[in-house]
Amino acid sequence: MEHVTDVPESLPRSADQDPVNDYDRFAEAYAAENENSLVNAYYERPAMVALAGEVTGRRILDAGCGSGPLSAALLDRGAVVTGIDVSAGMLELAGRRLSDDVDLRVADLSERLPFADGAFDDVVASLVLHYLEDWGPALAELRRVLRPGGRLIASVEHPFVAYTFQDPRPDYFATTSYTFTWTFNGQSMPMKFWRKPLHAMTEAFTAAGFRLSAIDEPRPDPAVRELFPDAFHDLATRTTFLFFVLEVPPSTGGSDDRRTMGARR
Repeated sequence: MEHVTDVPESLPRSADQDPVNDYDRFAEAYAAENENSLVNAYYERPAMVALAGEVTGRRILDAGCGSGPLSAALLDRGAVVTGIDVSAGMLELAGRRLSDDVDLRVADLSERLPFADGAFDDVVASLVLHYLEDWGPALAELRRVLRPGGRLIASVEHPFVAYTFQDPRPDYFATTSYTFTWTFNGQSMPMKFWRKPLHAMTEAFTAAGFRLSAIDEPRPDPAVRELFPDAFHDLATRTTFLFFVLEVPPSTGGSDDRRTMGARR
């Protein structure tokens, strides 16, 4: 699920008193904010699309698709898109946006996914992994549903940024949680995320069988200078999210069918 622009606030109540990360309760308000927000519409999504590159004909799984803005962008560029999310409310909104052009399913990344081995050429995971304490099971499943030579393109809260969300500062080298609220239309929702050091992220990817192709720290879309003049300098001179491109090693068997080779160009 994609992130929002709001600066984290202190929780007004204990997360134990209210369900955390409950997107069904504020799906429409979140989707409206996410649609045109600075860091989502003009920073994170353009970066994901750029890293995906030429996607015409590629079978892409949008893991944590939310209301579907990234799915829509990839669909417009010719991809064959499937979207999954744990929130039925967010998928309902995605269905309104995408009609029957995208296969949408409720699925939890911590569980087995309802797809065959090697079903996809690419997986995009936009600001979703930092909801998970243990990345291992999710990455194993994403690795399973990717064909040999396929890619996982993922964005997460930058570990240097997540490290600052607590005073006193936490142990950078530990996996620790942090909580705050998102507020939409006067409604506050407690959220919980997990921070990891950079080396733990890369180790989780390689342990799941991925090969690191790129780490990216992009700049915002140049349109930000005109649309958000007061915020442009800040976003253009500090890090916010961290982006990875991971590859599944090619098959060594020598077979060359559509499932194993995908839409290579």
